[in-house]
Amino acid sequence: MANYLITGSARGLGLALATHLASLPKAKVSSIFATSRSDNSPALTELVSSSSGRVVFIPLDATDRTSVQRAARQVEQQLHGRGLDVLVNNVGTMPSTWGGVEKMEDLDDTFHTNVTSTHMVTQTFLPLLRKGERKLVTNISTTLGSIGAASTFQSMPAPAYKITKAALNMLTKQYAEDLTDEGFTFLAVSPGWLQTDMGGSHADLPVATGAEAVVNIMMNATSEQNGKFLNIHVPGWENNPGPNQYDGKEVPW
Repeated sequence: MANYLITGSARGLGLALATHLASLPKAKVSSIFATSRSDNSPALTELVSSSSGRVVFIPLDATDRTSVQRAARQVEQQLHGRGLDVLVNNVGTMPSTWGGVEKMEDLDDTFHTNVTSTHMVTQTFLPLLRKGERKLVTNISTTLGSIGAASTFQSMPAPAYKITKAALNMLTKQYAEDLTDEGFTFLAVSPGWLQTDMGGSHADLPVATGAEAVVNIMMNATSEQNGKFLNIHVPGWENNPGPNQYDGKEVPW
């Protein structure tokens, strides 16, 4: 019975992850700590109220260290001496920049949200993760952060997003290298182009499909995958002729 904590659970992928985990048997998923900056998400409120106590809302602004520390204390109280098994760093932002990288004005703020906040959340929850059994940290990345695939996505007007997700991948690798001897598994996972507020209605996949695929990766993660950058697997999308293929393989750094 694993305990999960997900940042950015008010909507989009974070909400879909919490929803899918809550649908699984309690023998697999004990508690889901669904965090967001505020409790004004009707969908998250409904999920919490209908979960018979399995989904617990925790206020957490991942960009604010005081808020992160307060949330960690609340989660520790809720766990009653148990550890946290799985942390999902899902918070992210994708500003648009038209005119190329030279016009980029939002790199600092984007870096703080997409990279620094993940570091703050991870380091703050490490004591609880060390007490957990799975010791799994999943950082939600994107193929747009792949340097090897940069030319494929050059037309996407989101240079700050691409740059900071590449940095997130290295942050994942650094944690993986440092904590491998403690039995941790750190993954960077690309959830696909999803039909969320960020991805838009013309994206490849329903958000529930991406969430299920990410959960499948987490459920089957092994220590041999520590530090890997993984793509989701969606049957039928392995050889898609467009820019995105969801083949479940490693993504080039």
